[in-house]
Amino acid sequence: MTPGNTLSKGSIKVTRQALGLVPGDGVQLTFGYWPGRAAPVVALHGLTASHMNFVGVAERLTGRCAVFALDLRGRGDSDKPPEPYGFVQHARDAAAAMRAMGLGPSIVVGHSMGAFIATALAAQEPGLVSGLVLIDGGLVPNTPLSDSAGQGVAAALALRIQQLRQTYPSRQAYRDFWRTQPHFPAQEWNPWVEAFLDYEVGGDSTVQPKASEAAVVADLREAFQPEAITARLKSIHVPTLLIRAEHGFIPGQPPLFPDALAEQFRTCLPQIEDHKFVGTTHYTIVLGEYGARKIADLICEMNGRIHSPAST
Repeated sequence: MTPGNTLSKGSIKVTRQALGLVPGDGVQLTFGYWPGRAAPVVALHGLTASHMNFVGVAERLTGRCAVFALDLRGRGDSDKPPEPYGFVQHARDAAAAMRAMGLGPSIVVGHSMGAFIATALAAQEPGLVSGLVLIDGGLVPNTPLSDSAGQGVAAALALRIQQLRQTYPSRQAYRDFWRTQPHFPAQEWNPWVEAFLDYEVGGDSTVQPKASEAAVVADLREAFQPEAITARLKSIHVPTLLIRAEHGFIPGQPPLFPDALAEQFRTCLPQIEDHKFVGTTHYTIVLGEYGARKIADLICEMNGRIHSPAST
């Protein structure tokens, strides 16, 4: 990997947005790449998403930092083996992909489940991670959620799994379905959301979400193992940003990461820098204009601090 505005591997140079395949840990992973002057940040998406989750952030980083974003195994156009899954396995895939592309120590950005994978990567492969940006993910409470909050999260996850089984007449029909839902308010609907949704489904006569239900269920089993997650966090010593949405999955819902959980984060990672984005949801924090722009600016600031003469 060479710095600057090209991704170079052997005789191949990438100077504009590209889609490709890279080996993971025994699987082939699809990746998206957006060029920039600085070396790429590595982006890891959430439970049922894809590399297109970061299209808005990548566009707001245009001309600054490059973005190398993966479709995790079981998602997007990456391989979907019957097993194994889990945060440790996804981290192994990410490490293999980074090495295959010649990437050295990188800022790793994770959204939702991707934040848990980012911390697993930092714990397992500290030489590959120079900084972490954890967006609405990365920790589970060390005390049970209230009945109403716990039921709300469980219901949202169950509904999302059910939606993976649904088929739609076309990509346009899939877009139209999501336009009727409260997850993307009208003022936040934009070309990034449409590109994300278009890529999320595949098929010919009908379309269906690409994410494997079996993979999603397998990964959810690991999401509620607070001891292992906390132990990983305590082993991390790189600069870390926590970025939180004001609302949950839809406007008006309690946040997935309230102030109390941010404080719990700080007990594990004293160096963590906390940012709460007013007016955002778990989805619009990355795909809305305000969230994407703010995240891009924070990534660039972190990159500048990490590579400043004073930090070397």
